Amino acid sequence: MRPTNDRPIFVVGCPRSGTTLLQLMLHAHPQIAIPPETRFLLAAYEERTGFGDLADPANRETLARWITDRRKTRFGDLGLDAQKVIDEIVAGPGTLGSALGIVFRAYARRFDKPRWGDKRPGYFQYIPVLLRLFPDAQIVHLIRDGRDCVASLKEMPWYKLDSYHALSTWIEAIDAGRRAARLLGPDSYHELRYEDLVDDPEHQLRRLCEFLGVEYGPQMAEPSAVAPEAVPSRKVWHRRTHERVSAARSGTWVRRLAPWEVALCEAEAGRHLRSLGYELSGAPAPSPADRARFWRVASRRRLAARKRQAADRLRRLREPGPVAALLTSGQLAAAGLEPPGAR
Repeated sequence: MRPTNDRPIFVVGCPRSGTTLLQLMLHAHPQIAIPPETRFLLAAYEERTGFGDLADPANRETLARWITDRRKTRFGDLGLDAQKVIDEIVAGPGTLGSALGIVFRAYARRFDKPRWGDKRPGYFQYIPVLLRLFPDAQIVHLIRDGRDCVASLKEMPWYKLDSYHALSTWIEAIDAGRRAARLLGPDSYHELRYEDLVDDPEHQLRRLCEFLGVEYGPQMAEPSAVAPEAVPSRKVWHRRTHERVSAARSGTWVRRLAPWEVALCEAEAGRHLRSLGYELSGAPAPSPADRARFWRVASRRRLAARKRQAADRLRRLREPGPVAALLTSGQLAAAGLEPPGAR
């Protein structure tokens, strides 16, 4: 019998890399619940100074109602009783991470599961924030061939940018993963490839379960069984999550990308692709105009990221109280506290 592991789990990756599939595989585990994408964690962190000192129960109630009452937060997708969650946040520890974690914990409790987490592809840009909020978090990074990510992104009805932005996003995700791997080490950061996951789900999921400290459950390889309860029906672009796991979409960039897009991907991301085991097609060099446009996009994105980081450093100076969660045994230990019943 494995010792109990209550560390939160965060699934990250470039958008359209298969993170919803992995979310469902984890959600199918008898001990783990990962909800549909929410929109309150990062937003609450960025607006944290406006909630005041969360040691005050009245401020915790304001935050709780901000989470539960606003449509933008997607709280409604969780199927939870809003007032019960509000009451639990008000009665809980006075930190931002605690309030946010209580929502995810309530979602896990809905399914009678002890372990909770969250999935959002864009979290790869905010791994340091996740660790501020949840110091004991385990990060799972799913990687897919960047050419397939670009091809899939440009077909999404919600994606309003172009292939230059999509490629830059993929490169940023890989670089963020490399930084996290160096910072966190193998106990807190795990990386797997989408192509390997769909080709041999059991093997990859067994490795993932070993990282998470849980026993492998064969139901994890049949995620379509939990798709109706964990994927909102409005997200029609996730319709394949209701089907059996298949490698049919791997490598489809060959017919979905224009020659100039293949050339640009392999020129600008070739080093990353090769390091991850993806073969290059030998496409000719992209045009100088395409490379110049990509560099402009990538430079603007890097500048925007630096501005976000600078703004966050300023907000940290005005934080009215600690932000780290105080819910799990690891979080309590990090704060120098003992879990209830430890003595």
